[in-house]
Amino acid sequence: MAAEINNIPYKIYLSEDEMPKAWYNVRADMKVKPAPLLNPGTGKPMGFEDLRPVFCDELIRQELDNDDREIPIPQEILDFYKMYRPSPLVRAYCLEKALGTPAKIYYKFEGNNTSGSHKLNSAIAQAYYAKQQGLKGVTTETGAGQWGTALSMACAYLGLDCKVYMVKVSYEQKLFRREVMRTYGASVTPSPSETTAIGRKILQEHPGTTGSLGCAISEAVEVATSTPGYRYVLGSVLNQVLLHQSVIGLETKAALDKYNIVPDIIIGCAGGGSNLGGLISPFMGEKLRGEKDYRFIAVEPASCPSFTRGKFAYDFCDTGMVCPLAKMYTLGSNFIPSPNHAGGLRYHGMSSILSQLYHDGYMEAVAVEQTKVFEAAEQFARIEGILPAPESSHAIRVAIDEAMKCKETGEAKTIVFGLTGTGYFDMVAYEKFHNGEMTDYIPTDAELEASFATLPKVPGQD
Repeated sequence: MAAEINNIPYKIYLSEDEMPKAWYNVRADMKVKPAPLLNPGTGKPMGFEDLRPVFCDELIRQELDNDDREIPIPQEILDFYKMYRPSPLVRAYCLEKALGTPAKIYYKFEGNNTSGSHKLNSAIAQAYYAKQQGLKGVTTETGAGQWGTALSMACAYLGLDCKVYMVKVSYEQKLFRREVMRTYGASVTPSPSETTAIGRKILQEHPGTTGSLGCAISEAVEVATSTPGYRYVLGSVLNQVLLHQSVIGLETKAALDKYNIVPDIIIGCAGGGSNLGGLISPFMGEKLRGEKDYRFIAVEPASCPSFTRGKFAYDFCDTGMVCPLAKMYTLGSNFIPSPNHAGGLRYHGMSSILSQLYHDGYMEAVAVEQTKVFEAAEQFARIEGILPAPESSHAIRVAIDEAMKCKETGEAKTIVFGLTGTGYFDMVAYEKFHNGEMTDYIPTDAELEASFATLPKVPGQD
């Protein structure tokens, strides 16, 4: 390991000139590429023309690009990024001291913008390409509301209409996030809703359901494909989204390199995979090319354990089964997670890129209960002064656990984790935790098996 420079600042900031000028496409370095999207009707791989009714043209090109290592960031997007980027890499000196650990802990903080999270990195890119194509507007889903907030900001900046389908439990719990979206001009509909055919069908089959990201995706896709001048955009899971989010990892690596810091462990929360994929991409590239070795840990909720208890199989990306089939770690598109408080992690599947990397042994995963997550969130808030989002707090939980292992062994490992956003609109969750009303729901094997039984039949798939 390179010699570490002393007196590392509490916050490492890059200058605007040091910001990445191109996104990094980790697929270019993957020996086994993510499996292609399949047409649910024919079972055949989907090409550019197949995806055009749903997605913007340039985003489809990025989605299908397995070969170009770098994709230049358009100047207008770079200019927008400068409103809130570069984001700081923080040395958690206070946390290290409180834990009494020899570990060195860093976190990349992505919550310093109005959307409150990393989601804006991809939202502005997707809105930009929709505008370039001459579209009138876009539709999307949102869980905790961070993606919907980010997209509504990006659309307002570019003069696009924005229709958001918000998971019903989050719509009811996070009314202030909803109002931020409306402030930026978006229409927000709780999902599943009576406004779409697929929403009505889901409500009929699951009366009183609190919804899921899979349900909201189905509704947003239906509206996009049936409304002229609109396309659907997605906040996670897709290859293009992980590409845009690579700015997180590229900045993190540049900041670490300034001080000759080489991380041992890199940790991120995992729902659909956007922030984890963005954080680890350039480091994973080094590992794939045999240049360096790192330990990558994906942290997911025990209530929605795609990596740790899911199957690696082709599945629908949405509950309504109208989207393409993606090969990923999945709990089954029919799986409706319990209404836990990490709304952004309540997705039945996982990014195809991350799924393939996990399957090939390049990273590991751990599932954690939400009461333990909120214990870590509260501890972090009191020590480091930032109120973290429930999603980010999954990474905090495991970062603290790994730091405590170092305390036992005496190893001074360097730990980097992603602090994807702030939790100021998640106070209902914090209230439930403080009142002792929070529960740890973990699906039974029987529940998961029932969901696995609904996986689509694809040739060559068990």
